Amino acid sequence: MNSSKDQSQPKKIGLALSGGGARGVSHLGVMQALMDHGIQFSHISGTSAGAIGAAFIAEGYSPKEFLQIIKDTRLLKLLRPSLGSTGLISILNARFLIEKYIPHNSFEKLKIKITTSAVDLGEGKLIYFTEGDLDMAILASCCLPGIFRPIVINGHMYVDGGILNNFPVEPLVGNCDLIIGSSCNHLPVVTEIKSFGNLVDRAAMIAINSNLNVHKNLCDVVIEPHGLGGYGIFDTKAVDEIFMIGYEEGLKAIEGNERLKEIVLRQKAG
Repeated sequence: MNSSKDQSQPKKIGLALSGGGARGVSHLGVMQALMDHGIQFSHISGTSAGAIGAAFIAEGYSPKEFLQIIKDTRLLKLLRPSLGSTGLISILNARFLIEKYIPHNSFEKLKIKITTSAVDLGEGKLIYFTEGDLDMAILASCCLPGIFRPIVINGHMYVDGGILNNFPVEPLVGNCDLIIGSSCNHLPVVTEIKSFGNLVDRAAMIAINSNLNVHKNLCDVVIEPHGLGGYGIFDTKAVDEIFMIGYEEGLKAIEGNERLKEIVLRQKAG
């Protein structure tokens, strides 16, 4: 975010993607809208659902292509816990997704730099992954505590990075000229809670939104669809709707934000 740089030079644009389960599909819609208008990213940072999205876009898949992969592989159902399970279940079954679609399994070989985050359960601190094996780092970032067994990497136990920071903007600060944040956890006002699942989801959203404004303030542009409050983190049947909500919000951001307009005009002129 260095405004003193020559405005004629291409900007390094960073993108931060929050966690949010199925609601994270909205990130794909946001990215598709931005990319359709010529906006490209030099660095993507994400946690949980945002980490998965970051990896596939950085590999070169379009957001629409990754949406189709999600539907074809039933990825969200694979990540959904079994309600009849008597104990923690393994998230390692999702490892095949990287093996099949990103076979080099390497941060360094991605076409765009990405950062994913997870929490070191033993040391109680947030860890950023930027190199090495991609599959285990992504699974660690998605590993909801209390549902999935922790992912062990080099003797350390890791769980979902959203516990400590569900909107990992910090890796982009100082490394990008413009930071766009996509957050999928807008908290609507409600007057009743209809089920235990709704109660758990609501409580989780309140917790992860508690320091959201701190991270928003690190962004130059924040895109936060307000139509996602009715979707749960395991709402696997609504991915097309969620994608379109994100896409429409991305278009609104381009139309309503002067900095994004400037970038789009520059891309068209160049």
